[in-house]
Amino acid sequence: MPEKPKAAAKRRSDPIKREPRSSPADNNGEVMALKLEPATLSPEMVAYFALCEEKLGFVPNVLKAFAFDMTKLAAFVAYRNDLMQGDSGLTKLEREMIATAVSAQNRCYYCVTAHGASVRHLSEDPILGEQVIINYRAARLSRRQRAMLDFAVKLTVAPWEIEEEDREQLRRAGFSERDIWDIAAVAGFYNMTNRLASATDMRPNAEYHGQARS
Repeated sequence: MPEKPKAAAKRRSDPIKREPRSSPADNNGEVMALKLEPATLSPEMVAYFALCEEKLGFVPNVLKAFAFDMTKLAAFVAYRNDLMQGDSGLTKLEREMIATAVSAQNRCYYCVTAHGASVRHLSEDPILGEQVIINYRAARLSRRQRAMLDFAVKLTVAPWEIEEEDREQLRRAGFSERDIWDIAAVAGFYNMTNRLASATDMRPNAEYHGQARS
């Protein structure tokens, strides 16, 4: 028997019931989905966490995630700081742009949020920050920056296709041999951290979302 029109209309208007999405980590204090017991911070890491609080106003959750093992935390901090803040032919902004473009390719929520905020801050351009997050090809980049990000993204999505011509394009854009190493090193590092962050459902500090928006 055909259904009465009124009843049919009522049935269509009923909300669709969906199972609640389980999210073991969120921005309300949980760093990641894994329940790893924090270790006692070494004196060096106590001082470093205090420096983060002083300069940023918070300790990045990625550091808290590594804090279950002081050897791993110290190694991560040392390599990350040398890579992103040490001497290089790449500016700090360029290194953050690489981190953001790579993380966007990998759809890493933590790293896109954190490094996108750094691009906004260092460039003093919130629009550039959003463009690198969404699609760096839409940004008005210099020839140097475009070549750099093209290489980093290719290294991310199809590393087996990197050939001498790819390196030569970087040389033609003005990069030195050491610069090419640094581009690859930054891209490689964030491919690693993207995967760790995604595997553990690592959550960015809420503060990142509002940084350098204007």
